[in-house]
Amino acid sequence: MPTTGQGIFRAPTNSTTGLSLTINYVPSKFSGTILRRKTAAKIPKRGGGVEAFRSGESRMPGQTFGDKNRISMFGGKLQAVNKYRWNKFKWVLFFSNLCLTTYALVALVACLLTWFDVWQHADVMRVGNRPELITSTIGASIGVLTSLIGWAGILLNNRSFLAVYTFMTWITFAFLITPGYITFRRREYNLEGKINSQWSRTLGAEGRLRIQNQLGCCGYFSPFVEATVSQTCYARSLLPGCKLRYLTFERNIMKKWYHASLGLAPLHILVMIAALLCSNHVTYRFGKGMMPEAYRLDLNSMAVIMENYANQLAEEYGAEAASEILKRSRSNLNLSEISSNSFENPPPIPNLDDSKYQSATKKGLEPL
Repeated sequence: MPTTGQGIFRAPTNSTTGLSLTINYVPSKFSGTILRRKTAAKIPKRGGGVEAFRSGESRMPGQTFGDKNRISMFGGKLQAVNKYRWNKFKWVLFFSNLCLTTYALVALVACLLTWFDVWQHADVMRVGNRPELITSTIGASIGVLTSLIGWAGILLNNRSFLAVYTFMTWITFAFLITPGYITFRRREYNLEGKINSQWSRTLGAEGRLRIQNQLGCCGYFSPFVEATVSQTCYARSLLPGCKLRYLTFERNIMKKWYHASLGLAPLHILVMIAALLCSNHVTYRFGKGMMPEAYRLDLNSMAVIMENYANQLAEEYGAEAASEILKRSRSNLNLSEISSNSFENPPPIPNLDDSKYQSATKKGLEPL
């Protein structure tokens, strides 16, 4: 039979035998204090890992985990147990997510006020800068959603939420820099030609009318060139053309736009790095402190472990000593019957070539 680094025999998996995978581990691999400790419990606790051998030990975390000075009520009396404190990784996540929440909310509010036409000349942006405005709104919304997931993971110590949060920060980063790139490229590379094309081909009569009403102008160069007739814009109107005012407005607003977008990029990169480095360290232990289900102990698994252990003791110290040890252990743990003759005819043990492993195993054999 094959050997493993964690035990002598490779036992069948839990899915085929119904036994805990803990039987793959030789009890001598556990601490000597655990092996020698007697328990008053009638049935071994399920789910406590090696702590299942300890009398009065809780199977679930939360009663005795954390730092000191927490007062808790168990069994009708106050008990001084440990107090939970945030570690430095959690504080880093807290402040980084606070920054993300702040600028995501500010960006979302600014975009919504633009859509609701609260700002002066906001309608010009809704007409002339619609792609950038849509991208910014989506990015700000994703940023707020990402920060909410981050708060859930931080406050609940939930690494699953924090894994999603870390991934979402990358998506937020993409939507953060996209409007900045669009506005920078549009402003710096032939903005006048793009404005000419937009006025002639993209805006249409309704778009031109909205820009004319907002900027107080008529037509592109004059009321006679690509103008939309309204109460203030007609053939004899004294209003100037819209090209200069619209071009000036676009230069100013797009400069502010890409400065805000690209200026937040370094801060968001720090948020991403903090999420990557700290999301798995919100507590000093990984997971919830529970033994995986496949490795949880039950009566049958304990019986197999003790039987294997007794067979090894019979090989080392003789059948009589092993019989006494097995009888005492069975009475202490109140296990179901184990064949008392199982160690008298032990199964053949394969030749172990690893002499270092053999010597370490023999030294670790101690009576319960």
